[in-house]
Amino acid sequence: MAEKKKIGILGASGYTGAELVRLLLRHPRVEIVLLTADRRAGHKLGDVFPQFAPYDLPQLVSIESVDWAAAKLDLVFCALPHATTQKVLKDLLAKAPETKVVDLSADFRLGDPAVYAKWYGHEHHALELQKEAVYGLTEIYRRDVKKARLVANPGCYTTCAQLPLIPLLKAKAIESDEIVIDAKSGTTGAGRSAKEDTLFSEVSEGFHAYGVGHHRHMSELDQEFSKAAGKDVVATFTPHLTPMNRGIYSTIYVRGRRGKTAHELHDILSKQYEKDPFVYVLPFGKTPDSRHVRGSNMTFIGVAEDRKPGRAIIVSTLDNLTKGASGQAVQNMNVMLGFAETLGIDQPALSS
Repeated sequence: MAEKKKIGILGASGYTGAELVRLLLRHPRVEIVLLTADRRAGHKLGDVFPQFAPYDLPQLVSIESVDWAAAKLDLVFCALPHATTQKVLKDLLAKAPETKVVDLSADFRLGDPAVYAKWYGHEHHALELQKEAVYGLTEIYRRDVKKARLVANPGCYTTCAQLPLIPLLKAKAIESDEIVIDAKSGTTGAGRSAKEDTLFSEVSEGFHAYGVGHHRHMSELDQEFSKAAGKDVVATFTPHLTPMNRGIYSTIYVRGRRGKTAHELHDILSKQYEKDPFVYVLPFGKTPDSRHVRGSNMTFIGVAEDRKPGRAIIVSTLDNLTKGASGQAVQNMNVMLGFAETLGIDQPALSS
């Protein structure tokens, strides 16, 4: 059997870090040799997430204590907060330039430093790495991901909307100025840190919009939709928090361009993804449930005809922790390291 690749996870005590551990424990070609979590340094991961107590995993350490050159890591997953990531990866790649990185923060997703500064409120501190980074929407940028040293894993909301819309924009099949994305997320999308607005009593039995008109994922959507359309695209996007743990559910409203019907839009998406293992386009008129993808790396897409002539309704759903974050990160790792793309992440959904 081939020697296993050495993998590190930075920020292992968060939800995406834990999801990475869950997925990588059953991956036959990798070994987790480094786990960091500054506030939990010195503890076992099983003390933070009891489900991992039976497994032989390295003890959590602080990032400052890691000797990157001596660690000889083949690939690192970075699940650190935005802005923190830039300085850490700058240091890591300077000392261990052969190490590959999949970054799950937003720090390297935006190609224009001015756009990054506008949406994140500060200058980018690793501009050379930003130029090098490849946007990791695997189904769209697979060839670039394969050659990359640094991959910027897309956001959960953006992955859910981009997978159905980018092929339609590239085909010039929809009006680019009439896109409306009504998206809903489970509470794990807000991270594991204690926040008043994600307390059970604040979220349960309710439903609310947030980031209305100014959510940071808008910049990511604008960037990728504009690339696909070959012109500036500004979509309407509103996120909502729903009382479920995991999942993204996006209802998207579009108008067909030059008489394109909902059936034709469905045909474009079906052909686009007929060979992709992690995107499933339902029969025309059928729409998915978020339960159909929970715990899996799948995206389910449904297309239906609106009662208004020329308009279509697209429904897209994925698990925000898996295909929307850690699962897609492992998918990118597989491509970067030359493994089969589905290796370790082909489990079906836990629908009940």
